[in-house]
This record gives sequence, structure tokens and C-alpha cells, in this order.
Amino acid sequence: MYDIMEEEVFEFQAAELSDEPCFCPQAEFNDKPDSLFFNDGVRRIDFILVYEDEDKKDFEKRHTFQRRKRRREYFEASLMKMGLELEATQSVIDEKLLFVKVHMPWDVLCTYAEVLHIKLPIQPNDLSCHPSPWRCLSFLTKPFYPSEELITKEAEFFTAAFEKDRLDYFYMKDKDTFFTPSMRSRMAYYILSRAPYEIRGNIKKFGITKLLGGGVYKAAYPLHDCRFNVKSKEDDCPNERYLLYQEWANPKSFYKMQPLDLIRKYYGEKIGIYFAWLGFYTIMLTLAAAVGLGCFIYGYRTQDTSTWSKEVCNPEIGGQIVMCPQCDRECKFWRLNSTCEASKVKEKVPYTACGRCFRVSLGIGTVVFWIFLILASIVAIIVYRLAVFFAFSAKLRTQDLRELEPLKEYVTPQMATSVTASLISFVVIMILNVLYERVAIWITDFELPRTKTDYENSLTLKMFLFQFVNYYSSCFYIAFVKGKAVGYPGDPVYLLGKYRNEECDPGGCLIELTTQLSIIMGGKAIWNNIQEVLLPWVKNLIFRYFTRVTSQKVIPRWEQDYELQPVSQLGLFYEYLEMVIQFGFVTLFVASFPLAPVLALVNNLFEIRVDAWKITTQFRRVVPEKAQHIGAWQPILGGIAILAVATNAMIIAFTSDMIPRLVYYWSFSVYPYGNYSNHTMEGYINSSLSIFSTSHFSNESMPIATYNITTCTETFGIPPVTPGSMSTMSTTGM
Repeated sequence: MYDIMEEEVFEFQAAELSDEPCFCPQAEFNDKPDSLFFNDGVRRIDFILVYEDEDKKDFEKRHTFQRRKRRREYFEASLMKMGLELEATQSVIDEKLLFVKVHMPWDVLCTYAEVLHIKLPIQPNDLSCHPSPWRCLSFLTKPFYPSEELITKEAEFFTAAFEKDRLDYFYMKDKDTFFTPSMRSRMAYYILSRAPYEIRGNIKKFGITKLLGGGVYKAAYPLHDCRFNVKSKEDDCPNERYLLYQEWANPKSFYKMQPLDLIRKYYGEKIGIYFAWLGFYTIMLTLAAAVGLGCFIYGYRTQDTSTWSKEVCNPEIGGQIVMCPQCDRECKFWRLNSTCEASKVKEKVPYTACGRCFRVSLGIGTVVFWIFLILASIVAIIVYRLAVFFAFSAKLRTQDLRELEPLKEYVTPQMATSVTASLISFVVIMILNVLYERVAIWITDFELPRTKTDYENSLTLKMFLFQFVNYYSSCFYIAFVKGKAVGYPGDPVYLLGKYRNEECDPGGCLIELTTQLSIIMGGKAIWNNIQEVLLPWVKNLIFRYFTRVTSQKVIPRWEQDYELQPVSQLGLFYEYLEMVIQFGFVTLFVASFPLAPVLALVNNLFEIRVDAWKITTQFRRVVPEKAQHIGAWQPILGGIAILAVATNAMIIAFTSDMIPRLVYYWSFSVYPYGNYSNHTMEGYINSSLSIFSTSHFSNESMPIATYNITTCTETFGIPPVTPGSMSTMSTTGM
């Protein structure tokens, strides 16, 4: 269904078929492996259809195969009645396979070029252009552009929508090259998507997509013009696939600018716009990556000179501050300097109306159900964090008060809980993505959108809403919920009446948010590369192994392409979705994780070449499509950018302690509130902590091992209910 819808709806008249049989002629392969023409060497192949001969099937299922055969013969007869020319050739590798070559004569091309409003050149562009003021530096930038000897600059033309009656107005040197191969394939697919294959009374069934789904045909695709790593031996072959591989898809060309004109010419406007947008987005990441990297380097270089870190790590200051247990009974008292390394990391960051209504309502209800399912999984992970933190707090702290530090320098209960919960969260995210993807496609198909644009917009909205909640909900929990409602040691707040709410590390929750972002971003990038690179390569390798030719047979161009992977029906949908989700990670939480733009930049430099390598070497040629912009993704990106301003402001204001530090530095460190003569961060540790009397522990939360401790320290929070149970620490002793 997805493939047969177009941007615009045109009036289409089915061909009137006579009762006389009309069969596709067959021809033997002419032993020309690089040929893009029929056996006569004149008619160009515009599309390929592949099917298995039903007469060579098992007898038990003969009735099913005969029905497929009748549909295929009717479909091919429809194509020929509509003016297309066909020629069938038996497979060289598998005698059961037959390849039907489709050719569009000149009159048919002109007719459908007018129907599809294809723009073609009228006259060369004679307007003068001003030379670039930076042309004197062209010798420095020349190595970063594709070789002009291989990919020549295309001539510029004034264009207009084609009209058959005004053919003389168009700039035409040769009728055979007037319509490019991508234009011819696009028009051929338009006809294939609308040709009938069965008519019963008032019911007409049509379209190559349904025939592919029903097993009548095994594949349908336009041809690559040559092998990606070897030039064609045929005369007048442009070898555009070879040029794209050499100057774009080859890993050795990763530093070169993209040949966007050739990409657009070979794959169509929709693919060209995607790579142009991806290149622009990657360039824009450069500045953000430079700023983020500068922040990280500055934080790393100054971590040992930070007053905050020095006080926390100092055995005479942080080592003397005994913190209150962070869970009931089993948790033990611990020293503040056990979070020494975490404090250093922290310093790095500052169709009928009724029927359609029913279908849309069902779709909305299903999306809402899955979003609630995600939220339920988040609650389950929160419960896991609470339970595991209880266990880690009991195990990772020793029994001796003099050795309350963790067993290892970096393995604190908070860090161990955060890492394991992030890994589990990532696995849950991936599983839910796979399940919801099938549901979203099924719902969108059920809604029966009128055009392809409506289909894409509907699916885009469903998938993005789901993945937004799926990927970002755990990050929003850590950034804005965790540690905000914990009570105090004498009267903690419980989740579900059983689990004591999580507290942030004394240094804040930013380190946990950074851990969550790192694991999800890194894991997602690795998983996507496995799906995009490794799986297609392995599938092609396995297919070639089982269909290998024992003798030295010459394999035709159409059969070489058949061995490649089929293009997804959703096209670039997943590529855009991947980048939009990445854009969310880069912008929504950049105040917590300034290295996110750096990781995104590195990933995108590989992403461009990986996508180029994939579609050029591992997949059949994409059916060209028209496009003017990136579609529904544009307003989504704008919405994320607006939301990012709010989330980063809230992270700075509520999650980090940047504002309390600034207030202390400029106001409370000096007279009349402080005892220091100059503005300083000394004493900030004590000013942010409060002393709790252990006698006010309830029976349920009293630690089993008290070590005769009478007071412990807690981050300053809600004032206690019991008078005198907590008090702010004095800064005079610092």
C-alpha cells in the first residue's frame, strides 16, 4: 500500500484489454554482462520484474501457482496494452527464475512526463554569476572536493514542466538521453503501480506492490548502470554508480564533500535532499562540538584544582563528614570522600467520515496505550534501581567505620546502580522499538491515508511520539524527578509504600544523567551500524554462497542486481528517525553532557559514508522519487529545538547546583554572611549540608549497625518535622 501512493493524485484510466491472448516475448541472454538494453541493443531497460515459473512448481500447490500465473499474465498484458514493451529472459543461475525487462517507448515517456509534471531543460543558463571572493584559496580546498576529472560539473539550465505539445521549446540534443535513467525508472514505476492484474465485476485489483506481497513476482527494481567497483564495458555507459563509489561511498573518500548533483541525478531528488540535509546538519555540529570539547577539556584540566573537589577528597574535610544511610536498615553510614571521583567528573559540567474517524481513533488509542506501556517500563526500572541500590549499599560498604569507602575507587552504589539500570533501560528501549514498529505500520495501513505524503506524515508522527517517550523518558526522570522528593532521614518518602525514593549523589544527579546518555547514545549508534552495515553484507554473502555459479558463466546486469538486498518500503524513514532522535540527545541534555555534539559529529561523519556505501554497494537501486523538503521532520526538529531551550534551562536551574554555587561565591562566602575576606568557594561543602541526630531515626529506617554514631550529615532539604532533629552545618571550622 505504501508504495502505490503518490504526492499528487492523477486521473488514471485503465487499459481496455481485448479477449485475445497477449504474452510477453522471451529471448535468450546475449552474453553481455554489462548490457542495459534488450537483446536488440536499442531499447533501454527501464525496470526489471522477477518471478518463478509456475509450471516447474510442485503439483500439490498447482492451483495456487496457476492463480498467480493468471494474474501475472493479465498484468503483463495490461502493461503492453498501455504501451510498454516487455522481454523475458531465463536466469543463468536458477532455471526457475525469469526476468522480465520493461522498456518505455518515446511516446509513452512523453505522455507520463507530462502527467508527472517532470521538469526538463528549456535553455542553458546564460546569467552571469559573480566569482567567489575566496577563489584565491581554491588550491587549498580542492583536495576536499570530488575529482573534476571524474565527476564533471553539470551544466545549468532553465527548466519547466514538460508538455508534449510544446516539445520544440525544450532543449534536446538526443532523444535517447533527453529523459535520464532515473526519470525513466520513476515513470515506469508509476505505471507498474497502477496497472490492473485482476478485474471481477466492479472490483479492480491493481499495482505491482500487491503482486509482490502475494508472491506473483519476487522482485521489482530499476537497474544499476554498472558494477560499483568496475567500469562497464558497454559504450556510452555513464558509469555513475562507479563514480559515486570512487568519490563518495568509498571509505578512502570520507574527507571529501558530497557530489550532490550526481547523487540527485542517479537516485532522485528525495535521496539527494536527505544527503544534503545530513551534510548540513553535520557541518552545523562542528561549532557545538568545538564548544562541548572545550568545556570537557577545561573541566578535565581543572578537576584537581577545583575547591569543591579538593574539599570532598580531602581526608581532613570530606573524610571526616559521615553521611546518613541512603536506605533503611541494611544501609550503612558512609564518608563523603567516597564520592571523590564523582565530584571531579561533576566539575566538568557547569474514507467515509465515520469510518475514517473510527480508524484514526483506533490509531490514537493504540499509540496512547504503547506510551503508557513505556511509562510502565520506566516505573519498573525505577523499582529495580531502588531495590538494587539497597543491595549495592549493603555490599559495597565495609563493616568497619574507618573503612567506609567503597571497595573500588569508582564503584559507588550510585554508579553501579546507574550503569546497570541504564543497560537494562537500553535493552528495553530496543525491544519496544521493534515491537512498536510493526504496530505503527499496521495502524497507518489501517487508517488508509489518501496520498503518500499523508501516509509518511501519519507514520512519522506515531513513530516519533513513541520513540521520544521511549528514549528520553528515563533521562527526564533522572534530570527532573530523581532526588526531588526524598524527605529526610527521619521521615523518608516511599514509592508504592515499600521502596524508599532514590537520592542523588551529594554531587548531584548530573553524573547519572551523563551515564544514561552515554550508554543510550553509544549503544544506539553501535546497534544502528550493525543493522545498516553488517546485516546487509552478511545477507548478500550468504545469498551469493547458496547461488554461486560452479562454472564460468556470464551473469547479466539484472541478475547481479537481484543478488543485492531489496530496498525497504519505508525508504529513508529510519534514516531520518535515527538523526532526529540523535538531534534530541544533542540538544535536550547538552548542559549535562557537553560531549554529546562531539559524539554526534563523529557518528555523522561515518553515517554519511556508511549510508552512501550501503545504498551504492549492498542494495538494489532505489526507485527515484520527487521531493521538495524533508517533510514532517522539519516541524519536529523545530519543536525539539524549542523544547531544548527549556530543558537545558531547567537542568541548570534545578538539577545542577550552579545557581547555589554562584550565590554562595558572590554572597555567602564574604561578610556579612561569611568569614572570608575574598570571594571563594571554600566552605561551600558545609554550607550545603545539614546535621541530623541519629536519635530521630524511626524504627523502620534505623540502621542495624550504628557504630555509636550520634549525628550524620545529609544534603540540605525539606525542614524536619521534629524540632531540633536537623541543623545547618557551621562554616567557621573550615
